[in-house]
Formats: sequence, structure tokens, C-alpha cells
Amino acid sequence: MEYEIKKHEDFSFIEEGDGEPLVLLHGLFGSLSNFSGIIDYYKKYNKVVVPKLPLLDLDLLHSTVGGLSKFLKEFLNTRNYTNVHLLGNSLGGHVALDYVLKHSERVKSLILTGSSGLYESGMGDSYPKRGDYEFIKTTTERTFFKPETATKELVDEVFGIVNNRLKVIKIISLAKSAIRTHIGSELHKIKQPTLLIWGNNDVITPPFVGQEFNKLISNSELQFIDKCGHAPMMEVPDEFNRIMHNFLKKLNGEAT
Repeated sequence: MEYEIKKHEDFSFIEEGDGEPLVLLHGLFGSLSNFSGIIDYYKKYNKVVVPKLPLLDLDLLHSTVGGLSKFLKEFLNTRNYTNVHLLGNSLGGHVALDYVLKHSERVKSLILTGSSGLYESGMGDSYPKRGDYEFIKTTTERTFFKPETATKELVDEVFGIVNNRLKVIKIISLAKSAIRTHIGSELHKIKQPTLLIWGNNDVITPPFVGQEFNKLISNSELQFIDKCGHAPMMEVPDEFNRIMHNFLKKLNGEAT
């Protein structure tokens, strides 16, 4: 389904539905389309907001987790979203965590899936390999339990990014920032109700990472999905939505 891309000042974003804002943050090679299953489902219950993160638009100095967190602060302030349910996948989860630790007042709950911030199986200093389509295809397929989830369109999009020298430099800068910005010692400060949804077959942020987040964030619950990789909202959207909707209904005192 195609969604209208709205503009407000320097921000581009999807906004569908009404109610408490559900703000979705994609990962390093992610895009707005990663969340189509969530948008279609939750626009009946929430104002679903998906900002386009400036992964390739920030200057090199600010191509960091902190730089993206500052962007998120400016976006939420400009749009004046409050009582936000903040969801992040992979690097998007890391940005959500950094934001909540610095600016918790707008956030009602936190949902993390395959988040970096503690550990991730990185792609290494040699990644991305420009011009090697099969390497990019194989690496993209690692994201999912079912390799066919990595469609040709998705692989082509990643391949296009890594064949641009400046984009590659920024991607590597962001990836290295994610590795450096280890926030385990800060997680006890998070008081918002937190839902952790993890793929049992995630090889990038393996299941033990979800368990560690669960241990370090006191007000958190962890749900695993079997036969699922690093991006559950893409691979098993129905199961992902069921788990998250039960969490949000319980949070609002509704029967599940």
C-alpha cells in the first residue's frame, strides 16, 4: 500500500490514523515500507507516525546514534507529539533508547525489536562490499529466518546504497557509532513500560540480547517469536501485531 509522505519544515514522514502517537523508527538499511503491516493494522487505533530518518543526509560528524537521537527530539518537539509509544527496530531501537534516556517526558511506552545498544553481530569493517551483488544479497537475507523475505526490490535498494561512496562512509560511521554507544549501564534509568519482541532465530542481535535488555530494563517484558529473524514486524507482522496490541491494551487498562 502506498502512503502519503507528509512534509513539515525539514521533516518527511507518514502519519496515518488518530489517537496516541505510535512512532516507528527503522534500522540502518531500513525504510518506511518496513512498517506497512504495522501501519495498516494500527491506524485504526493510533496515530501511526513513521519519520524518515536522515541516515544518509546528516553531515559525517553527526552520522551517529546521538545525531539521530537529536533529530528525533526535534521531530517530536516540532510535531508536538505527547504520550508517544516509541518503537524501534535494530539501529532504530538504539536511537529510541538514547532518546528516552535523555528526554523521557514525551514517551509513554517503549517497544524494541532486534535493537542494538548492547550487542550486534556487525558487518565488519570490510562491509559493505561495493559491486558485489551476491554478497549484498546474502547479507540482506541474513536479516530474516526465511531468506525469500529479502525481495529483489529490497536487495536492489541496499545494493544501490552501498555503491555510493559517500553513502557507504556514512553507513560505516553509523554502524561504528552503534558499536561504540554501549548503553547497558544506563538502562536501569528507563521507567517506561517496555516491550521486547525478539526473533528466536535472530543472528544479528541473538536471543540472549533480548534477555539482557529484559534483565537491565526493570519494567520490561520479553516475547520471543519462533522461526523469525531480525525484523519480526516484516517477517511475521500478524504475530508481531498481536503481541504488541495486547501490550498496549494492557497498558491502557483494556481487556486483552
